[in-house]
Amino acid sequence: MGTWHLNGVVLPDGERRDLWIHDGVITFEPVAGAQTLTTGVWITPGLVDAHCHIGLGASGAVDHATAEAQAIIDRNSGVLLVRDAGAPADTHWIDERADLPRIIRAGRHIARPKRYIRNFAIEIDPSEMVEEVSRQAHSGDGWVKLVGDWIDREVGDLAPLWPAEIAKQAIDAVHAVGARVTAHCFAEQSVAELVAAGIDCIEHGTGMSDEVIEMMAANDVALVPTMTNLVNFPKFAAAGAERFPTYAAHMRDLHARRLDTLGRAREAGVQIYCGTDAGGTLGHGRVAQEAQMLAELGGNDFALGAIGWDARTWLGAQNLVEGAPADLVCWFVDPRQELSTLHDPALVVLRGEPVSR
Repeated sequence: MGTWHLNGVVLPDGERRDLWIHDGVITFEPVAGAQTLTTGVWITPGLVDAHCHIGLGASGAVDHATAEAQAIIDRNSGVLLVRDAGAPADTHWIDERADLPRIIRAGRHIARPKRYIRNFAIEIDPSEMVEEVSRQAHSGDGWVKLVGDWIDREVGDLAPLWPAEIAKQAIDAVHAVGARVTAHCFAEQSVAELVAAGIDCIEHGTGMSDEVIEMMAANDVALVPTMTNLVNFPKFAAAGAERFPTYAAHMRDLHARRLDTLGRAREAGVQIYCGTDAGGTLGHGRVAQEAQMLAELGGNDFALGAIGWDARTWLGAQNLVEGAPADLVCWFVDPRQELSTLHDPALVVLRGEPVSR
């Protein structure tokens, strides 16, 4: 393991400093014999993709080589911490690879039979929900992922998968073992019921009402909107329009008001973090695009926090402090001024070693 030196503006503090890496951790005290990696750059903690599916392809689980390629694409974009929001493949082998991002897993998606994408989820009946969330809590890394709503063919529209009282029992069971719960929610009813049930995080969140937003802000329920996926709602609507015209109209409406809905959530104080929804049919390495869309809600500093230091704190990871693991990214241009620089990392350092430059 090398001993390295960097000089640059360390964010979010904004102070130009010398930084050393020794034994894989950060120090601000000089280390003899350190080799200078770069100077005159802007340095951020490793970026976060808090809704990512390493190990998932369009047809379900992928092999190790494909999962490795997904992880490398994310790493080279500057993403060094991933919250894997549901994957059918066991990716614990990645933990042994010093050159691949750190992953916080949410186990597998939990859905009802024929109420989600084929081969993605554990499919169970509501009577099995409490037992299954407990199983996934123990197989993951402190998170459980529910599918909150999907097309109900009998209704012809988005509808909740779980009776509200059973969902509350399941969330309570996860909390009892010290884990947290998040849920895919497009529509209005599912997010309202799950937030009332005590959930910890909402994915997408396009159906949030003002009342639900207020409850989320008051109870520290986080939101990961996956902005680069929400732009696909018209395509989803078109695919289902012939069989489910009510669903198609609903999806178009959710899409049309998404920025207003998410903007109201931010203004109310809901904590919003970056997630690209990479995996399945969506490509990896889109954190820069996600940041630019997040900036539409609150500006560059907000977006940088959502993909960086704020998201890391939320997930229990350290930022650029004395003794922290040396997971960092360097930029040629100040990203606070030019967010587009996120498309071009100057240097990526993971676990104390340069892995991409």
